[in-house]
Amino acid sequence: MKTPEALLERLRATTGMEAGQRRLVVLMTQLGDFDSLEYAQALAPVLPKLEEAGIRTLAIAIGDEKGAERFCSFTGFPQANLALEPEAALHRHLGLYQGFQAPGGPWPGLLLMCAGIGSPGTLAEVLRGYSGDRSAPQRINSPLFRLAGGEGFQRPFELATVRLRNMTEVLSNWRTYVPTDDYITQRGGTYLLDADDSLLYCHQDRGMLGFSATMNKPLSFLEPFLPGSNAAFPSA
Repeated sequence: MKTPEALLERLRATTGMEAGQRRLVVLMTQLGDFDSLEYAQALAPVLPKLEEAGIRTLAIAIGDEKGAERFCSFTGFPQANLALEPEAALHRHLGLYQGFQAPGGPWPGLLLMCAGIGSPGTLAEVLRGYSGDRSAPQRINSPLFRLAGGEGFQRPFELATVRLRNMTEVLSNWRTYVPTDDYITQRGGTYLLDADDSLLYCHQDRGMLGFSATMNKPLSFLEPFLPGSNAAFPSA
């Protein structure tokens, strides 16, 4: 797949993201979207490792500066690696999924997507958050989870607890994170570009909680591009 010209134009206008180096570009959704928070929480700890490997990282999300400040403070994702779009024009130029379009505006579409309609994989991913996943690293260092299921893997209700924290944060500060509801169904995408602008990897989200093809280890697609790495990236 050829790198979309709309993305190359955006990168040429972004200092530090020009050709001549590998670049990871994440088209996040609304800053208040649960996928955006989970992706940022997975990326933040590994940014130094990516930098050491010569991969510059940029996340582009829908929102404004006030929302970005809170988003970065909550997730730990550096604001220097975050760019903003006031609307979903770039996402749509890249052909990213706009989400399920239901009569009555974005909210009915979002609620139907939460139920798995027009959002493949969402219900299975929600269930994984409650049931646990032995193929995913643990997320919470707590004696309670250790007693309930052991350690060294994602225990039952562990990921659901992380998602509940994220939901509480967003719903308590909704208009900070989401200035307008127009784009709440819009999905994102991930692009890894080589130094010559060729496309090394691409994933386009098809539903909610689907920002990676491997949600148990959402950053595993990067491992082939980190020499000598057997990194177990954090799960989402």
